[in-house]
Amino acid sequence: MSSMDLEKLKMTGAGRAIAVLTSGGDAQGMNAAVRAVTRMGIYVGAKVYLIYEGYQGLVDGGDNIKLAHWHSVTNIIQQGGTVIGSARCKIFTSREGRLAAAFNLVKKGITNLCVCGGDGSLTGANIFRKEWSSLLDELVQKGRITDTLAKQHNHLNIVGLIGSIDNDFCGTDMTIGADSALHRIMEIIDAIMTTAQSHQRTFVLEVMGRHCGYLALVSALASGADWLFIPEAPPQEGWEDRMCARLETSRIKGSRLNIIIVAEGAINRKGEPISTSYIKDLVVKRLGYDTRVTVLGHVQRGGTPSAFDRILSSKLGVDAVVALMEATPDTPPCAIGLSGNQAVRLPLMECVEMTKLVQKAMNDKRFDEAVKLRGGSFENNLNIYKLLAFQKPSQTQSNFSLAVLNVGAPAAGMNAAVRSAVRLALAQGHKVYAVQDGFQGLAKGDVFEMEWHKVAGWTGQGGSLLGTKRTLPNKHLEKIVETITKFNISALLVIGGFEAYEGVLQLFEARGRYDELCIPMCVIPATISNNVPGTDFSLGADTAVNAAMEGCDKIKQSASGTKRRVFVVETMGGFCGYLATSTGIAVGADAAYIFEDPFNIHDLKTNVEHLTEKMKKDIQRGLVLRNEKCHENYTTDFLHRLYSSEGKGIFDCRVNVLGHLQQGGSPSPFDRNFGTKLGVRAIQWLSERMTENFRQGRVFANSPDTVCVLGLNRKVVSFIPVTELKELTDFEHRMPKFQWWLTLRPLLKMLAKYQTSFCEYVPGEIEHVTRRSISIDSGF
Repeated sequence: MSSMDLEKLKMTGAGRAIAVLTSGGDAQGMNAAVRAVTRMGIYVGAKVYLIYEGYQGLVDGGDNIKLAHWHSVTNIIQQGGTVIGSARCKIFTSREGRLAAAFNLVKKGITNLCVCGGDGSLTGANIFRKEWSSLLDELVQKGRITDTLAKQHNHLNIVGLIGSIDNDFCGTDMTIGADSALHRIMEIIDAIMTTAQSHQRTFVLEVMGRHCGYLALVSALASGADWLFIPEAPPQEGWEDRMCARLETSRIKGSRLNIIIVAEGAINRKGEPISTSYIKDLVVKRLGYDTRVTVLGHVQRGGTPSAFDRILSSKLGVDAVVALMEATPDTPPCAIGLSGNQAVRLPLMECVEMTKLVQKAMNDKRFDEAVKLRGGSFENNLNIYKLLAFQKPSQTQSNFSLAVLNVGAPAAGMNAAVRSAVRLALAQGHKVYAVQDGFQGLAKGDVFEMEWHKVAGWTGQGGSLLGTKRTLPNKHLEKIVETITKFNISALLVIGGFEAYEGVLQLFEARGRYDELCIPMCVIPATISNNVPGTDFSLGADTAVNAAMEGCDKIKQSASGTKRRVFVVETMGGFCGYLATSTGIAVGADAAYIFEDPFNIHDLKTNVEHLTEKMKKDIQRGLVLRNEKCHENYTTDFLHRLYSSEGKGIFDCRVNVLGHLQQGGSPSPFDRNFGTKLGVRAIQWLSERMTENFRQGRVFANSPDTVCVLGLNRKVVSFIPVTELKELTDFEHRMPKFQWWLTLRPLLKMLAKYQTSFCEYVPGEIEHVTRRSISIDSGF
């Protein structure tokens, strides 16, 4: 859709009414979705109504359906749950209930409905849409509405947003709330691990997921749990012996704790439930370990939404309004989902039918098929978990040695990538060396051999346990070649930021002078700045956005007692504005200044006036983000002085520099998982390249496609040669020439009430949900 079409949308919205409700189990991020639907609806000129208490409020009508204003949804983005309430509603499942609901909507002139909930809520909305004209006919017959009114509102458009912490809806990569639920689970697992370590305990943890094992699976992968029970993949007969043997082996090899993760719907091959108490009693009886059960329960639904959920909900909410404005009586109802980093429109009933197929496969005990129907990402997660959970003796020794190093600034997720890479390489029979302190350590020969148990517990550790430096290799080439020869290194895995990419490019360009550098090399992008060419996401960026968001949430909260205050907050990121833009959307910032979106004194003047106008009315605080290198003259201090001077008498201004807070902390679930997957993928690729290029007793790889960056591009994990990426890189500003996330900028501006052009905004395309479409692994 072009920008002109969106200008047309502003016309189409006039005289129309949209209602939004949240239904079923609450999920963190629902408030961000309600906020985005409300504001985008008002932005395109429509009336927006909030329906309180889900379908119950729709049936009861009255004060449960309220007209919303721009400020009705101020300051709710950081709140968990749903501020408009949710209720499970029996009466809406009857025609009588839907008749009452239709009457309440028609009375207010509402013919566009946005429902945020799970598959039950969305199926209910579809039934309501199908029956709409017959419900209106019945209301006319009963004399409750006039024939004219019925004709004016003869069609109901619906759009679904999938709110479910279980991530159990086929067709979308992620549902609203799933990432936040993983955050809660990982916080608890991290806390439990410290006490388990102290007392040498075994913990059996039950997580939510009555019919879907997503939360259990991802948290097991992200925590390196010893054993996992999920409904889609029940353990084989005799699992009790195997589990106890595995727990015992890990203790013998030096582990002081065991973690067993159980989805609440865990079953055995016969379909009988496996309870946490049964598992606990088994461990106590057979092994005599001090064993405790922890049921996480509703903690997983609570708390503040993660950055991912806030951005996802904002993006999907805006798209839902665009879809409603474009809908015609012939448009099939759609749900707005996520495909890679793009919003997509999914035919609602295709998703629902595919979701039901999973449950049917499980009921029929066709478990392998159930795993496949959950999607490529789910299946891949399960396979990687099985691969890394415990040590299997390698079938053969390969005679290949590879080295792993971290380069650049530390980033959360680096250790997870090292762990999975080391373990898979050992399982394939390679010798693995770890290099301390990046290329500098490689030059000095600071190299030691890695073993399986040396990387136990690394997934949840922040920073870089191997040590990292920004040193580039070109001044130390002689020494690096000496180390490669001394240890007979046949491949390099470099995990790091822009320096890692630039350093590997230098090594590639030095191949002409040094034969020893003709070995396969792979870069796993890991930097909080997300500025490595060849990938949409770098390891560490998600954790950094969450850290910056939490900082801004606290800063905003500190102003709640003070009237009319504006904060200017500086984020990291070098010249790359990803961190500032993403944090800006996640915290509802008034502006985010970045290098890629040039601004001048007139733009600053507009922003100051915009905030001054807001402050004169009923908004009490403002938040302005500034990327550290967005402008050489308009510094953070300059912005502070400008806002202070122009806001005199209306608001005061404060400065915060978030600094290294954004680099620290334990990795987010996304970064743990993403790092684990990238480590596995990199080793698979390096093993193939070493085998292909092995001749006359050594690995000799001199073609450009043997030195690559491993990146995630939309949904596909790909290896792109560094020589190809050179053309796409702005070396002066250390970032790619094209960046996908710039399309999020109009969203940020619109949600802050700026009249912005939507030229860059790309609304979702229709994407059909088939067995083939869900089999693609989305990289998370």
